Amino acid sequence: MHHRFVQLAALVLLAWLPGAPVQADSAGDIQEWNFKVYLDDSEIGYHSFRLIEGQDQRQLESQANFRVKFLFVTAYRYQHENLETWQGECLKQIESQTDANGKLLTVSGLQGPEGFKVETSDTSTQVPGCVKTFAYWDPRFLSESALLNSQTGEVIPVVIEPLPEPSYRVRGQDVPAQGYRMRGKNLDMEIWYSLDRQWLGLVSSIKGGRTLRYELI
Repeated sequence: MHHRFVQLAALVLLAWLPGAPVQADSAGDIQEWNFKVYLDDSEIGYHSFRLIEGQDQRQLESQANFRVKFLFVTAYRYQHENLETWQGECLKQIESQTDANGKLLTVSGLQGPEGFKVETSDTSTQVPGCVKTFAYWDPRFLSESALLNSQTGEVIPVVIEPLPEPSYRVRGQDVPAQGYRMRGKNLDMEIWYSLDRQWLGLVSSIKGGRTLRYELI
């Protein structure tokens, strides 16, 4: 289960119900989203996001910290830090560090004239065209057929389809919503948005019939 959990933890980077943006300085506006993360009914940690909107680009900072316990002993831990810079709808630069139960992973990426160059501890690749990560905070990513995994540096083909259910439970209440199912390599999840396209939540199925989900704080 640990190997599958590592892969899904990277992909679910990323659920929120935004309030009014916090006015920053002249550099732009700031939005922040903070979640509790659950494995089935057990709280295992948190995931936070901070988006800075500038005139010419956006910068996303995210931090995740999960601990899975068994009989009061930590059986698995996961820490992830990620910094992304976006130019328009495309990723311009990424730097991430991950500790997946003692396994250290790094990803460094930069847009250049020949494409988006991605370097990890083991590989170096060029990705052509406009690259996007699993940017759940921006519903425009739903039109993509392949996304960059910010933990591993791998580009993963995905299939995204709308769901028929008309509502989603947020903080104990059912609200009108539109959901999407995303499937790909080691990935099967639902992503939910309000009718005005604000991200409401995320639920991911993992091995053994278990569920990983984000809950708004």
